[in-house]
Amino acid sequence: MSWTSSRSLLAAALLLLAGCAHWVVNDPLVAGRPAPDYRFERAPATGKNTNSLFVCLTFSGGGTRAAALAYGVLEKLRQTRITWKGEEKSLLDEVDCISSISGGSFTAAYYGLFGARIFEEFRPRFLDVNVERALVARAANPLNWLRFVSPNFDRIDLAAEYYDEAIFEGKRFEALAEPGRRPFVILNATNLANGERFEFTQDQFDVLVSDLSTFPVARAVAASSAFPFLLSPVSLKNYPHPAGFTLPRDIREGLNDYEANRRRYYWARNRALYVDDARLPYLHLMDGGLADNIGLRPIEAAYRRTSGFIRRLMNEGEIEKLVIIVVNAGTQSLDTISAKENPPGVDVVAVKTATVAMGNYTAETIEVMKELRETRERAQRNLAACQRRLTECPGAPTLPRLATEIEPYVVEINFEAIADPARRAWFWHLPTSFNLTPEQVNALLAVGPELLGAAPEFKELLESLGGR
Repeated sequence: MSWTSSRSLLAAALLLLAGCAHWVVNDPLVAGRPAPDYRFERAPATGKNTNSLFVCLTFSGGGTRAAALAYGVLEKLRQTRITWKGEEKSLLDEVDCISSISGGSFTAAYYGLFGARIFEEFRPRFLDVNVERALVARAANPLNWLRFVSPNFDRIDLAAEYYDEAIFEGKRFEALAEPGRRPFVILNATNLANGERFEFTQDQFDVLVSDLSTFPVARAVAASSAFPFLLSPVSLKNYPHPAGFTLPRDIREGLNDYEANRRRYYWARNRALYVDDARLPYLHLMDGGLADNIGLRPIEAAYRRTSGFIRRLMNEGEIEKLVIIVVNAGTQSLDTISAKENPPGVDVVAVKTATVAMGNYTAETIEVMKELRETRERAQRNLAACQRRLTECPGAPTLPRLATEIEPYVVEINFEAIADPARRAWFWHLPTSFNLTPEQVNALLAVGPELLGAAPEFKELLESLGGR
């Protein structure tokens, strides 16, 4: 074969490589498939885990900073010994769900997949790795330049491949959906079309007529952490809806709630949009922090909505103590743009647009959850008072008890609680990146347990559990 012919074959092969490059397409939903559904209902409490002490964690965004802070909290929960229902155990044994955003999704997904292995492997595999350098090295590979020629392959696809190979061992959601596996991990992204939170659960994928079980966990983490302007979106296919397709009941009911419950109506409307698959055959996902930077909204929904897994367990009398621990790695940057006469440049405006709203929405979300807790406690106190008054009247009827009389705890940890101003400022100014020094990682791993142990609500919980 001549040199000219060899070059022609090589060129043809390279063009074929470029043309074949395509993002991973989510599979359609096939009736009767044997793979397990990734839903909370498929993960009943087993072993040392109980529904009666129901613990949910939320891990915020913030790159490696958020991942390390979340890891430190998991370590603290593992070391915290409690006695519940006469059995001594670790508080980590009782964690039932984790909702995560962006950097926190790396920790949540790793713990969900590998359990206690996280305490041996996660730091050398992720926290101590310069992930940004690794991604740049992949992008610099000439073979990947050719893949970038394809309109169906972009930076986020390269990142997802790296996460899949180097961190998550090629695992799919079917690994998270194994029977009896807790915690139930909810990885969150944002739909660019409407700014709506998108969660990687089968309930969400049902509306796309798609099968989550075969989808790579790494790709969901990539979507959750795809920060605008730095990474491109993760795309999903919205499959044709079969004849007779029916939306879930809570979505159907929500569409009739415009006057009675606007929040529920807009949630249902955004979910129902996917049924119009001819007009909307694809959706594109980016960083979950654009919709909720602390991952608390899925827990609120599970608590508030009649179809939510927390609400269902409460109505069935399963939950006695409900514990929500919010791990917020948010920072505060010094405002310098207000000191200048000239307006900031496009790059600064882009970052501010993506981050300022995140911080404001975070505080509001936490307060909403605390208000729900207070509303529940007040309702229980009022009903108990009514019952006491009725017992003073001979022959008076008795009021029914609430389906569940629970003790709710909402614990938030963030850098605001650090007393020393200089130390607090040091943590606030840690970068949102995937490249921290070992000293910075060490500090985050230490401050997480410290902040959790000092939180008044956490101390109150431990006192009620006889913990240490």
